[in-house]
Amino acid sequence: EIAIINTCGFIGDAKEESIDIILQFAERKTKGKLRKLYVMGCLSQRYREELPTEIPEVDKWFGKFDYMGIVEEISFAQSARNLNKSFGTDSDSIATAPSTVAESLVNKGKDYERKLTTPKHYAYLKIAEGCNRYCSYCAIPLITGKFTSRPKEEILDEVRWLVGEGVKEFNVIAQDLSSYGLDLYGEHRLAQLVDEMAQIEGVEWIRLHYTYPTDFPYDLLPVMAKHPNVCKYMDIALQHCSDNMLKKMHRHITREEQDAVIARIRREVPGICIRTTLLVGHPGETEQDFEELCEWVKTMRFDRMGAFAYSEEEGTFAAKHYTDDIPHEEKERRVETIMAIQQGISADILSQMVGTQQRVVIDREEQAYYIGRTQYDSPEVDCEVLIAKENNRHLTIGEYYTVTIIKSEDFDLYASL
Repeated sequence: EIAIINTCGFIGDAKEESIDIILQFAERKTKGKLRKLYVMGCLSQRYREELPTEIPEVDKWFGKFDYMGIVEEISFAQSARNLNKSFGTDSDSIATAPSTVAESLVNKGKDYERKLTTPKHYAYLKIAEGCNRYCSYCAIPLITGKFTSRPKEEILDEVRWLVGEGVKEFNVIAQDLSSYGLDLYGEHRLAQLVDEMAQIEGVEWIRLHYTYPTDFPYDLLPVMAKHPNVCKYMDIALQHCSDNMLKKMHRHITREEQDAVIARIRREVPGICIRTTLLVGHPGETEQDFEELCEWVKTMRFDRMGAFAYSEEEGTFAAKHYTDDIPHEEKERRVETIMAIQQGISADILSQMVGTQQRVVIDREEQAYYIGRTQYDSPEVDCEVLIAKENNRHLTIGEYYTVTIIKSEDFDLYASL
């Protein structure tokens, strides 16, 4: 009866996907196959004025942070539905107050716990929202606002609660992990947070996503080296290496400084897996800039890497002050070129793991294999370890096992118990 669509408004492809899904459900509503249609998330946060006129089939639009609003609305709609049925009508006009369910949720406030939509053994832990960096191409500050850290004790309470729910792996996320604590405490507190998380009984893995190279919190590195349950994994978005492009992108760092950050991370946390993302086709990226980027990728040999084509986002500095001067086909060619380089690097790095023993967590079971991950791999975006079913031995989803890597491919590993 009710559909809720949670949207993304970050880049063109994501916005297009969100709109396509909304239109599919709007058509179902028009045909009488859906009673209520609600939309929330970043797209509706960013285009709240325009969207209601463009897609009137949507009953109500909610912003990125209006969780209680949508809970109250749905509870109200269901309450009205139930009340109207008792009066023998299908109208939504009789009920005039939110249901007691919604009221209790709103009143309960922070005691209302989250529901996991991931497999039970891992969760994403958001420790901050927003960003103050204002890179030229990025709409995140326009959507989410200024960087805001969550209080450390609140986060630790959530970790303890999640452990009680069976969560063992915590993927710590924010748009900018490097700045955690600066707004609340006047200093970097990521290292302290991770150190205290690592000491909570039941926390098997902590993995860090989306650090920023400028003003990197180096006190984090000894914490990573010290605790075995802090994954030797660092997701640090570098975007480019050319000084020309780093300046145009407003990254507030030079290639030399950026390289020094990576060198220090690798030196202080031996064996660490570094994941990064790169952006190609930004306005002003010359062929020379791109060739420099390709050679840099070959030199840096990142363990995990993704590349994306520039998407002009209205309201950003780049959209206001630069001309999107690189054709779409050329952007895609650059993505394919640099990912082909990374494919060879990944294959070489993974081949060196053959013969080693690794601790893996089992995520799911398929017909011929159990599918797991090492500490060097985040769910859904990184490499997987395929363990053939043998001798009728049963592996439990969410449990950890020691395996021997017996074979590698470009982006995946095969192992035996």
